[in-house]
Amino acid sequence: MTVKELILKMLSKSVFLIFICIIVSWDVSAYNTKKNPASGAADSVLQIGEELTYNVSFLGIDLGQVKVKNLETTTKDNRTTYKTIAYIDSYKGVPLVDLHAVYESIFDPAIYSTWFHARDKQDTQWISYIYNFDYSRQYVYVEEGRWKSGKIDRRDTLRLDTLTQDGLSLFFFARKHVADRNPVNVPVIVNEKKGNAYINFTGERTKEKIDAVDYPIDVIYFEGQANFIGVFGLTGGFEGWFSNDSAHIPILAKMKVLIGSIHIELVSWKREGWSPPRYPN
Repeated sequence: MTVKELILKMLSKSVFLIFICIIVSWDVSAYNTKKNPASGAADSVLQIGEELTYNVSFLGIDLGQVKVKNLETTTKDNRTTYKTIAYIDSYKGVPLVDLHAVYESIFDPAIYSTWFHARDKQDTQWISYIYNFDYSRQYVYVEEGRWKSGKIDRRDTLRLDTLTQDGLSLFFFARKHVADRNPVNVPVIVNEKKGNAYINFTGERTKEKIDAVDYPIDVIYFEGQANFIGVFGLTGGFEGWFSNDSAHIPILAKMKVLIGSIHIELVSWKREGWSPPRYPN
């Protein structure tokens, strides 16, 4: 395998985890919602039944697809939580890449993680990772094993210093706060390790064009820096463009790497009453 092929393989696998952990981004902050009440209504970005599909590419090469679904709400002991799921799949025929993963998250309406499950296909097996967040004891409990085997191969415990995101809850956290015009550092658990990223919610209004829409879309821009090392050592800057409306749908995202930029673009959506807002002439 040439050096170029090896780099492509590494980036191809990394991009999907990057997408889910940022959007697109990665993790996020000493942003404690108990001390810093959230501005903006969570309900506008938490519509049950919403389904968003993204194409992922690198240097013009289509690598795969990410689909995010907002599944349901559950109320127990007067506490409501949201459950979401993401399917991450490489396209058939992409050289050196065969990636399949499913992420599930349960989070509080204030948008911080309470439970997270990731399963990644490795050869013929699915490896499962479960995070149980216990804020009363200030710990997150991690379990790793083969999916559906009933056996736990590894346990770990990480201390929690504040309300924390997993990669999928962060997707909604960023949507909720994109119009805040407020830079934040948000704590996240990534790859069974604690980290954080700086996100500058600039509030800057601009326009972007994507293949799925035949007019310029009215969007809000933000940027940030991942202050941690991700899969295969990926780390660094990212940018995102979300719809300039109450839904704050992620339209486009880019993750900078040493040899280029990973491109994540909205290709289809299912959301009652929504279409991409047109940028005024």
